[in-house]
Amino acid sequence: MIRKIAQTTLVLSIVIGSAACANTARGVVQDTKNTAGAVRGGLETVDVKTAILADKTIDAGAIDVDTNQDMKTVTLRGSVKTQAQKMKAEQIARDNAKGYKIDNRLAVVPNN
Repeated sequence: MIRKIAQTTLVLSIVIGSAACANTARGVVQDTKNTAGAVRGGLETVDVKTAILADKTIDAGAIDVDTNQDMKTVTLRGSVKTQAQKMKAEQIARDNAKGYKIDNRLAVVPNN
């Protein structure tokens, strides 16, 4: 009788342990996907910001670039001195973030 209880306890422990491992594995996979998405979004941000900084026709000091990987959107915030700089920054973002929507929220402030 004690042996039967021990065997049942062992089987239950294995089943519960297996279920816990499966849940942990799914959690690890989801965490990995979330981290990979964040890294891809971060790379888009760096690519766009670097390209805007490299363009000498844009005063990029007051431009902030954010990327939402889930929404596949790059958002430009801040200010530039001219409408031409605003349009150029948007075009650079489009060229460097292929497949992303560009949300250009730059304000034109001539004396910034």
